[in-house]
Amino acid sequence: MLSALGVIDAGLGRFDDALRESRKAVELCPVSSDAVEGPGYVTNLANVYAALGDRDRAFEQLASVAKMPNGPSYGALKLDPTWASLRGDPRFAQLLAEVVKPILF
Repeated sequence: MLSALGVIDAGLGRFDDALRESRKAVELCPVSSDAVEGPGYVTNLANVYAALGDRDRAFEQLASVAKMPNGPSYGALKLDPTWASLRGDPRFAQLLAEVVKPILF
């Protein structure tokens, strides 16, 4: 719930609230404790960083969950307007190359 609220607040321009909520969601449900929900929360935090224009932190978060189930999908990265601000960055192509690879368990 906090993670989704963070994304909503980012869309509304409430960036301080968005960061606080998104970071708290990742803190409460880290990937190390929940490999199913955790990557989605990290992806949402990346979404907030992208909305803020903080590309470095957005890419850092996305790269950390790119190869995990429930991490960012190839289709979402390519088509979702959320990621439009990142698409011109060379790191975006590298991220797509990682996401498209099969996940090995």
